[in-house]
Amino acid sequence: MAEKNKSKAEHAHDEHTAEHFRQKHLMLDPLPRGQMNDMVMEAMTGKPTWKFWLTVVILGSIVVYGLGYSWYRLIAEGLGIAGVNRPAYWGIFLVNTVFWIGISHAGTFISAILRVFKAEFRRPFTRIAELMTTFGLVQAGFSIFMHLGRAWLSYWLVPYPNERMLWPNFHSPLSWDLLAITTYLLSSTMYLFLPLIPDLAMARDKSTGWRKNFYRILAIGFRGTEGEWTHLRNAMNIFAYAIIPVMFSVHTIVSWDFAAATRPGWNSTIYGPYFIIGALHSGMGAAAVVLAVVRGTMKHMDYFIRGEHFDAIGKLMLIISMGWAYFYFNDYIVQWYGGDKWTKQLLHFHEAGPLGWMWLAMLIVNIAIPWAILWNQKWRSNPWLISIVGILINVGMWFERYLIVPVSLAINRMPFTWRLYIPAVEVYLSLGTLALFILFYVIASKLIPFIPVWEVQEGQLAHKLSKFGRETVVTVSELE
Repeated sequence: MAEKNKSKAEHAHDEHTAEHFRQKHLMLDPLPRGQMNDMVMEAMTGKPTWKFWLTVVILGSIVVYGLGYSWYRLIAEGLGIAGVNRPAYWGIFLVNTVFWIGISHAGTFISAILRVFKAEFRRPFTRIAELMTTFGLVQAGFSIFMHLGRAWLSYWLVPYPNERMLWPNFHSPLSWDLLAITTYLLSSTMYLFLPLIPDLAMARDKSTGWRKNFYRILAIGFRGTEGEWTHLRNAMNIFAYAIIPVMFSVHTIVSWDFAAATRPGWNSTIYGPYFIIGALHSGMGAAAVVLAVVRGTMKHMDYFIRGEHFDAIGKLMLIISMGWAYFYFNDYIVQWYGGDKWTKQLLHFHEAGPLGWMWLAMLIVNIAIPWAILWNQKWRSNPWLISIVGILINVGMWFERYLIVPVSLAINRMPFTWRLYIPAVEVYLSLGTLALFILFYVIASKLIPFIPVWEVQEGQLAHKLSKFGRETVVTVSELE
């Protein structure tokens, strides 16, 4: 009798442990594939609420005024209405370019690098991150065209035979930017599309009317045969490995726009890895914000996106914050100790100048706040708390780029030209790009499945609970 009671107690304990793991881990809480498909489709095709339309109207209005009308004024009246002038010929336009390219790195990092390292927690939110790459690069492209002024002459950047004998200067990192960013945009868009195909086919089979035709075209005849799955996985593996060096090259080349110059504060050999870690810092913060918003506003997303995912992202944010702090002070100390008098004057201007508050705020929100909050598992598992940290990190990283570009340009080797950059129409254009980035997500939420259901189910098939003595652990099988 005692043994029977002991057996019942052990069985009850095992059931309680299994239930605890199911609530905590998505990979151990499987639902039928059809039910998960219905949940994702309902989140997409459900009747839009008044909040959805209000969001679209507000964002659309900001885009029309901030990006439409303000850009029209910039073209009609010239760059004179912007704040760019001697010596700060690069202003918020270039700040936003570097910032949005940094945001775009989150998608590649989460989807490609974590896929290569087989990090299982990435499965439900890879697509949300991949969309960030494409949408962020679009905003970076807009910022570059704004900086050009006469945007319709941008074809001069493309090397092609012409009667004017105009050729890009291939000695300039700006020409390398065009090649790197274009390559990154095309490859990241294709990498976004590949894992989307099975879910588009699912949406095709569950839709009617114009949606069915829309998904039928995009699904390119995918039927889920064994051969199609083999080709799809091979293509995704190739892209995952190929896009990682492209990601690193893009922000390295962006850093060379500054490091290849002889200006005080820019001529640094560490700018390459420093810009990459900064891009990941802002990108991971933005990913946390987007995940929290998607989870809080879309139906059934709380099943797919759980505290464990924010916990994992919080750990990455903490590690990246430490890496950014190392590279920042590595660059700072070398210039402070071994720089010329102009570089030291620039560093003093950063700290004690009119925008010294921005330098201090950058250090607080990029280092102090993440280190104070993200060490605690309970705090970093809270979606809204970690999203606040993500917003602050992105504010800090924007400050960092602002200090690098227009503020650093204010101090050069000719003191009679010193002048503080004061933005004008650029502020409205920046708000327009931010609103367009959010609007892209809002529209995409009604057009494509945000959750890669097939990847989630694949992970659930591979995960199981195993007992080793008295310990219950999660084990993962290798899927061919």
